Amino acid sequence: MSADAATPPSGSVSDTAPTTTWSAGPFAVPNVSGTAGTVSCGNAQPCDDYTLKVSVPVGYDAGHSLRVDVKWPDSAADFDLYVLDADGRQVAASASSSDPETVLLPAVTASYTVRVVPYAPLGDSFTGTASLVADPADPPPSTATPPMYANSSAPDAIKDAHNAGEPSIGVDRATGAAMFQAYTSTLKVTYDGAGAATWQDKSANAANGCPQGSTTSLDPILFTDPATHRTFESQLAGKTALTCYTDDDGETWTPTGGSGINSGVDHQTIGGGPFTTGEPGAVTAYPNAVYYCSQDIADASCAVSRDGGLTYGPAVPMYSLLDCGGLHGHVKVAPDGTVYVPNKGCGGNQAVAVSEDNGLTWTVRKNPYSTPGDSDPSVGIGAGGTVYMGYQNSDGTARIAASHDKGKTWLYDQNVGAALGIKNIVFPAVTAGDDNRAAFAFLGTTTGGNYQDTANFKGVWHLYVATTYDGGQSWVTVDATPTDPVQKGSICTGGTTCGQDRNLLDFIDVTLDAQGRVLAAYADGCTGACATGGAQNYDALASIARQSSGNTLYGAYDAVVAGKHKKSNGGR
Repeated sequence: MSADAATPPSGSVSDTAPTTTWSAGPFAVPNVSGTAGTVSCGNAQPCDDYTLKVSVPVGYDAGHSLRVDVKWPDSAADFDLYVLDADGRQVAASASSSDPETVLLPAVTASYTVRVVPYAPLGDSFTGTASLVADPADPPPSTATPPMYANSSAPDAIKDAHNAGEPSIGVDRATGAAMFQAYTSTLKVTYDGAGAATWQDKSANAANGCPQGSTTSLDPILFTDPATHRTFESQLAGKTALTCYTDDDGETWTPTGGSGINSGVDHQTIGGGPFTTGEPGAVTAYPNAVYYCSQDIADASCAVSRDGGLTYGPAVPMYSLLDCGGLHGHVKVAPDGTVYVPNKGCGGNQAVAVSEDNGLTWTVRKNPYSTPGDSDPSVGIGAGGTVYMGYQNSDGTARIAASHDKGKTWLYDQNVGAALGIKNIVFPAVTAGDDNRAAFAFLGTTTGGNYQDTANFKGVWHLYVATTYDGGQSWVTVDATPTDPVQKGSICTGGTTCGQDRNLLDFIDVTLDAQGRVLAAYADGCTGACATGGAQNYDALASIARQSSGNTLYGAYDAVVAGKHKKSNGGR
């Protein structure tokens, strides 16, 4: 395929000359062919190719990376970045709405084609920079005893047992029941004293009070307020949502207005917690705020409910495409009422949108150590307000940082998968308990490279959980599915352009129970013969990994839970 030449058309970097730059443009004609899958280049679909040669000593990649940035003057424009190897295979990409677009690759001797695609150029030019950069030094892993996990899965008799991509989970801390949402099904999971799970279908429907429940789904989401024990299940319906709530773990449901006025069309999220002191609060006996946030074409917005989720006010923009691009993560509310919504691409970094006045105004606060990723980041908030943001960096690695000032500054940013050799992750999910304790769940593989390359990527994926007991200074990471892969081969996150490797959809979720045990909800994509060595079968089995031993996220229960559950068998 043809492509326009860059100026200059080629360059090189080495350990002695680590940076090169180039530019091209202006571009007037957009090329949106990437939305259908592989990018096409030609006279009617302009691209710009730059040949990059990397020359470094053997072993140089142990402490260095190759960073490629593409930026442009008008932040309303959009260029996409792709890197191809010498055989023409895509090895990295950044195709969000971020400015700059950034990729990180291993710093090894190689030849690449850096392809820049003017997705929405608006007459702009771009500047490209390739640099060999030193990797940040990670602290030693935590010496804490690793917690262990037992896994359970929904029985085949449950309708959506094998249709559980992008699940969400909450725990009713009054009853101990875990509430699991995927597609149109809401499942209740209870545990006996030995940790054995019982799964039941408690989906909302007309018979139990929710006429709009379990009828259709563009995006499913569930949230359980840990203080009020109310569980919300929501199904996206364009700029509205079909939402009901239950106060009795799915025995009965109450229909609601669903969403804020003029909410977005995609990727809705529901969360809740206390109102901020000194601001207008609840108008009914239900004490907590409920937030409905969603993505629209040019911005993302949140609406607040002051009556327990029955009705919502107008959707208030959190940011525009001039601030952040791509999809946001899930909304979380701190004990003091501060609201956080993370985003994977905000001007070259990942960030949180923060509201300190019950969703009336918002501020974007970046983690300067991060680079934009492919999966949505996630935040967990400790009892004292410490914020933990876990994310997939642009090199695919699992990183997390902590903030004690509501995202204004970030501390201890580190790769929590390095000690286990994890090179690629997807679907970060974070929860926190005591202020100095948090857990970070993700799907990970020890295979590097382009994990969306269906034909060539051979990685084996597991569910991992990293835990901190010292406020994020150090983390201990464990494989929560050591004998049962979650997926083999590629995982596609590209939406409707994907093939059968889109089976896991967009995210997993993690929460904790009243004793601080961690529960991670995920879809198991490798079941049956696949789990015992056979070929990938692209399942999406509803599954939960529940902490079975070790210290929890609430120190007050360490001795009780660790002693009781070391004997638990659980699992499947």
